[in-house]
Amino acid sequence: MKTYKCEEMMCEGCVARIHKALEAASIEHKVDLATKTVTIEGCANCEKKTVEILDDLGFSAVEQ
Repeated sequence: MKTYKCEEMMCEGCVARIHKALEAASIEHKVDLATKTVTIEGCANCEKKTVEILDDLGFSAVEQ
């Protein structure tokens, strides 16, 4: 399990965009607006892909 802080996450729209993109990539995840975090379950490849997806969406992914 890996958690990333995404300070740019501001609203439910952000949550929905992240959820949709990670779901499309078949990455098991949880997005929490209150703590501005994205938590994933998966291998190192999934972690790398998650960071790439978040970056593409305009969110910085700071590992917690």
